[in-house]
Amino acid sequence: MEASVSAAASVSVLAMSVIFTVLIILIFTIKLLVKLIPYEAPPARKVSASNPPSGQDDQVAAITASLAAHMGKRPDEFRIVNIQSH
Repeated sequence: MEASVSAAASVSVLAMSVIFTVLIILIFTIKLLVKLIPYEAPPARKVSASNPPSGQDDQVAAITASLAAHMGKRPDEFRIVNIQSH
């Protein structure tokens, strides 16, 4: 029984050392890549209500029509000024 316990302990130690060695290699690889290829944030886009993007015109029209139908008003009685997507 002592042989199997010592064998199991040595296999466990070997497995843990392999796992931690791989993790250490990954940590240093990621740190090296961060230094070589720094992250650059994409430029911020600013959308104004007076100049919506081309695809947003259809969305504004659909939202206006559905709100008008829901509220029982004509679409020209109100105007959507700003749409924010998350």
